[in-house]
Amino acid sequence: MNCKVGAGATARQGADSVGGNAAAVDRKRYRRIRWYFLRVLLQTIGWDVIFNTAVLRWLRPSPVARWQRLAREYTELASEMGGILIKLGQFLSTRVDIFPAQVTSELAALQDDVPPDPVEGIISVIEEDFSQPVASLFRHFDAEALGSASLAQAHAAVMPTGEPVVVKVLRPNIYQIVETDLNATRLVCQWLKLLRRIRERVDLDRLLEEFSETTWKELDMILEMENIRRFANDFKDNSNIYVPAIHDRYCTRRVLTLENVSYLKINDVDGITACGISCGRVADLLYDVYMHQIFVTNFVHVDPHPGNLFVRPLPVLEELTRGVTEFVPGQPVPHQPERPFQLVFIDFGMTAEVSERLKAAMRMGAMGLGTQDARRIIQAYVMAGALRPGADLRRLEEANQEWLQKVWGLRLGKLQEAARRELRYFMREYRDLILETPFQIQADMLFIGRAVGILAGLTSIIDPQFDPWTKTLVYARRFAQEELTEDWQGFWQELFMLGKNVWRIPSHLEQVLTRTKQGALTVQVSLSPQMRKAVRRIDLSVRRFAWMVIAASLLISGVNLHIAGRDWPFGISLIVLSVVAFLWGLRKG
Repeated sequence: MNCKVGAGATARQGADSVGGNAAAVDRKRYRRIRWYFLRVLLQTIGWDVIFNTAVLRWLRPSPVARWQRLAREYTELASEMGGILIKLGQFLSTRVDIFPAQVTSELAALQDDVPPDPVEGIISVIEEDFSQPVASLFRHFDAEALGSASLAQAHAAVMPTGEPVVVKVLRPNIYQIVETDLNATRLVCQWLKLLRRIRERVDLDRLLEEFSETTWKELDMILEMENIRRFANDFKDNSNIYVPAIHDRYCTRRVLTLENVSYLKINDVDGITACGISCGRVADLLYDVYMHQIFVTNFVHVDPHPGNLFVRPLPVLEELTRGVTEFVPGQPVPHQPERPFQLVFIDFGMTAEVSERLKAAMRMGAMGLGTQDARRIIQAYVMAGALRPGADLRRLEEANQEWLQKVWGLRLGKLQEAARRELRYFMREYRDLILETPFQIQADMLFIGRAVGILAGLTSIIDPQFDPWTKTLVYARRFAQEELTEDWQGFWQELFMLGKNVWRIPSHLEQVLTRTKQGALTVQVSLSPQMRKAVRRIDLSVRRFAWMVIAASLLISGVNLHIAGRDWPFGISLIVLSVVAFLWGLRKG
């Protein structure tokens, strides 16, 4: 993400100026969050590292049941404490393409409204910002929250003109909550940096900086107003996209007043179908809109969870002739085939700008997916900086090509099932690649990847038959045509360079022949991926055999001393050490 540091700094300064001393860390909240993540870390190390050996693996509980229990505990903690924990849970709950249904079903409760704060605290925020009572601002202000999220909540109201609106207000003490959560996140990052495999693959400091910057920007309603206007301008020519109107005079850094767009939630499949709208059309439009954001406008709404997207049914011709011009929320809608609709976006606190580097990488990746070309996909990884130095590109290309052949054409709803079915095969066939883990996460990929991940899960919920491959193929062809045009423009330059190289061939050939006569010619060779794999296996076997020899020697010595009755404590110690050496050899070998 291309973060604007100035904007984030302004949001943070605004929080300090409004909240005063309120941004101090809540120690009790901090300790609870810290204790939960410490337990998760210790359990992961214990069950997935120490007990994940051939000898001890039978003692491990079911990983799915264990993670389901942890997800349930997280849901309870996040529901009670709110803040950033809610956003993380909402993201994970939509990743049906990665996590088993038992885990995502536990986290799905966080997609619903978070328990709202008492209206008295919300009114105090409004009155403090406007320096006048709510009754003088609105003809009516509903005491019951229309919806509540992790950082803010919304109340229905009526303008003095009689127009219904939604007033989005930051929660009281939200600055203190966010400051506490970010401090706890910093501590967790410090723990994760102790693990070499994570430290070498993720720049945790930069990720945390990006995350903190984005979170503070989300707490500035003035910035959100600017994001809404920019998004609306990007799609001003698309009649299928709708963005609520802003009432500028009723907005501050903590209060945002918008047009009421409480239509059908995008995951309300039954309600959408009852209106005569095809869920497949909704999924298609949603996918197209996000591809347009990523590849064309480069400005992305990165929080597409069901609470932020609505479907607005539009009247059909028969209704227009009867004078029906608008869908009324809460009222039954007559069924009509192929009813037109609009996709409504709200909550623009979290947005991201796609950098040129990431845009080029994603275009290359889309072409690779659309044409089943693993080589292009690997090029996309390289362009995005997602691979560690020295990664085996040939082996990665082989694995990606085989994966494409196995999952190509599957609907999103079947991808997870296929992934589980093929997991054992890939663990066996590409064990060296998986253990090497050549990937690393770049900071600007985090929020775009988050949006794409939520989008994948959401489209599979809306329409399990949604076909991402066909949609990706459209973009792949478009990008390939553009690339071909660019190549043609550079044709004469390439031809000129080719001529220069051909002209130099005789002199280069003479140099090679001269060095050959002098016996100074050297040839550099490297092992093929298959040979490197075989060498690694031999090295693994030798190291494991060495540990087994050590363990056997200790065991024999200890047993002999114990049987002979000489220095039996030392004999027992040698036996124990032999067991430790044996287990260590299994793990390290």
